[in-house]
Amino acid sequence: MMVAKLFHDNFQNYKKYGVPKAQLVIADIPYNIGADAYGSNPMWYNGGDNSNGESKFAKKGFFNSDGYFKIAEYMHFCSRLLKPEPKQRGKAPAMIVFCAFDQMHTVAEYGARYGFKNWYPIFFCKNYSAQVLKANMRIVGATEFAVVLYRDKLPKFNNGRELDESGKTIRGTGKMVFDWFSWERDGKEIPRIHPTQKPVKVLKKLIEIFTDPGDVVIDPCAGSGTTLRAAAELGRKAYGFEIDRNFYKLAQEKMLSESDEITLFDAMEGGT
Repeated sequence: MMVAKLFHDNFQNYKKYGVPKAQLVIADIPYNIGADAYGSNPMWYNGGDNSNGESKFAKKGFFNSDGYFKIAEYMHFCSRLLKPEPKQRGKAPAMIVFCAFDQMHTVAEYGARYGFKNWYPIFFCKNYSAQVLKANMRIVGATEFAVVLYRDKLPKFNNGRELDESGKTIRGTGKMVFDWFSWERDGKEIPRIHPTQKPVKVLKKLIEIFTDPGDVVIDPCAGSGTTLRAAAELGRKAYGFEIDRNFYKLAQEKMLSESDEITLFDAMEGGT
């Protein structure tokens, strides 16, 4: 059963909605690339051709709200959104933050201030690049980056391992999970509604590793809603927050409209 709730509100207001504590918080934070958001991308020019002159995207950022994002506030509230550290091993919660390569250590440093003492990077390899305009000039970027943060105990980890009645690992089960993943793009069944949208297929891989069916997944910066869709389709309870009215509506109408179980609450308008 698909269960997801998307709120048109800031994640800082999570308490008013009675959102349960999460096993996994996963989000794509602003990369703070400012007016170079479309740099090296054909969208900088009309029709992708520099002979046509600059387009409306030239010297523009992706979002007006990026400048208001405070990573310290984000870590403070995310530390509260996650479940408390459990006594038993193998049950601890985790947080995944998609970010730019040069943000990784900053994310880790701020995480440590709010109790996330441990972290490790994960990498995503693409077979394409948006940096078309630099293709004949230099090596182009074809990777995405994220940081996995956790408190003390290692997070819940699913790698296909099976246990026998005595609790021992069944030989031949379980596989090694590398710190890099293929960036598998979604098909036409997933609408494209956000410039930095993360694929449902990629998100599902991460959610399956760090959670079980029935666990709570929260995306504080929901954007397109792909995290909620991925989690709900895997039988997790998904909650998200999005402050941009346009993206909230698009996620509501296109990304999440396939399920009758999805509840959408517009806190900024006082109702659904």
